[in-house]
Amino acid sequence: MAKTTSAVKAFIAQYDSETLASQPLDNVVESLCSSEVFKTLLLALIDSPAFSDQLGQEFAEADAVKALSACRSLRSCLNFTLGRFFSLFAELVMAFDEKAGANWYEFSNRMHRGNLGGNKLLEVLLRGSDSDYYQKLAAHLTEKNPHAIYPTSSYRESAAHVVSTDDDQVIEAVMTSKTFTSVRVLENSLDTNEMVLRDLYIAHGRCICLVDQNVEKYYGEQIEHYFEHHNIKLDKLVYRAMEVDKGIHTVERMLGDFKMLGVSRNEPVLIVGGGVLTDTGGLACALYHRNTPYVMLSTSIVAGIDAGPSPRTCCDGFGYKNLFGAYHAPVLSLTDRSFFKTLREGWLRHGIAEIIKMATVKNLALFECLEEAGAELITTRFGTLNCEPGDRISKLSQKILGAALRSYVEAEYDNLYETHQCRPHAYGHTWSPGFEIEAGLLHGHAVAIGMGFGAFLSHRTGWITEAEMHRILRLISSFDLSLWHDVLLNKRTLWDAQEKIVQKRGRNLAAPLPRNEIGKCGYLNALTQVELYEAIADYQKICADYPRQGRGVDPLCSDVGLEDPSTVGDTVTRTAAPAHPEVVPVS
Repeated sequence: MAKTTSAVKAFIAQYDSETLASQPLDNVVESLCSSEVFKTLLLALIDSPAFSDQLGQEFAEADAVKALSACRSLRSCLNFTLGRFFSLFAELVMAFDEKAGANWYEFSNRMHRGNLGGNKLLEVLLRGSDSDYYQKLAAHLTEKNPHAIYPTSSYRESAAHVVSTDDDQVIEAVMTSKTFTSVRVLENSLDTNEMVLRDLYIAHGRCICLVDQNVEKYYGEQIEHYFEHHNIKLDKLVYRAMEVDKGIHTVERMLGDFKMLGVSRNEPVLIVGGGVLTDTGGLACALYHRNTPYVMLSTSIVAGIDAGPSPRTCCDGFGYKNLFGAYHAPVLSLTDRSFFKTLREGWLRHGIAEIIKMATVKNLALFECLEEAGAELITTRFGTLNCEPGDRISKLSQKILGAALRSYVEAEYDNLYETHQCRPHAYGHTWSPGFEIEAGLLHGHAVAIGMGFGAFLSHRTGWITEAEMHRILRLISSFDLSLWHDVLLNKRTLWDAQEKIVQKRGRNLAAPLPRNEIGKCGYLNALTQVELYEAIADYQKICADYPRQGRGVDPLCSDVGLEDPSTVGDTVTRTAAPAHPEVVPVS
């Protein structure tokens, strides 16, 4: 039975939202909270199986997926301020009835503008005419469902089962943790008419924002204008975010900023930038309070379809990619291709590698879309430059981004803590972490080399045909990505890379490769040192027949204006606007 959606529909049918605009706020709240239809809906929201497959299916069948995040958050609504509660409530109603949702949205805006919005819902309920009812409910929830009344995070839930011997000398426990997140493809997220960020931060009264220095150059004023327009205090922290900055010291600086600003445990930090800031900022949030939520507004392809929604936060260490890290997904990840129009072609190319990755081992239809779009993806900056929103390439770009995200999220979130190594999204990432820094390669080019070599190994193993191998190599090459770099001739580097990845993968190679056909994945678990060297030599001969002997265009970090990570140690550069050495507050 669709209990939650039925309760929402019943409320919409029985409560006249047309009267909201004409009544004082406190009168509406009092009459609403004492009504039986509201009590029924409130209990349905609190008791909803927020982390279950069934709830997701229930909302999908009701064509209300857009309201699912709001519904899941509202399980903790008693702890919310009235402002936040009615914002989420409006979002929930909107998915079922746009007119009623618009009425509730305007009511929530009145709540934010008034003095009542900062009061907690439970406190208001306990002061109302039905205080006895809500007092009993609060006492019941304290005992039976503490997540509903005293949540540390409205995005997570944990549970445990404990058994012991009679004398309690042996105790065994099983612990579970569940979390939810939202991933959206969004247009023009910093336009003041686009309310996603506004609605998220208005109830908190401020936004603490980490910004990539390169993003600040192009969009810093727009970020400030957006929050100023919506009367939300902005504390903006600007970091340089080149690959050489991806060290633990950058993370430590971020933690210091969080402490200085007094970041609350339930206050989402906003991260605006590309892959490096995504990884380091996400790790800082994972460490601060052991669990600080964050929102990722991705400004690059790599962040938008890979690092942004990823639960794997990290930084480099001891000359090895992503050695330190934590599993901590953003509570909201936004991919906005409007940022792509200011990216260099080299950055776009580098990001497309991560889309090819998912297409090759997870999604044949996505692979075919990439073949159809070709280099036009780069020249039009994913349909944002010299074309109209309704043009073929614009629609195709949106389709590619959405399909890449869905494929990535399906693979990544099903194995949130990497408890096993059947991970298709690691295609191209087996040997590349070991040679990427040494060669000074952009991450996308290193991954592309790994994918090309992986396709060759798959054919060599008999998993795909020669024609399928060349189809993969042609797609990689069509975007001027690398198939080859002479770092592959450094035998010690290649074998060390394999040994390190085996250590990381629980003593398994588990190299994901296309198997049976493009769009499907298998795992190669055995490759001797001799076999590796022989395969590299034969792969070089294959690459020789491709443009530039398989070498990519602008493959190095230095080619796109970044410092060469192979020659620069673990350094940190932190900048802020001249007005203040540490933080830029904008009211």
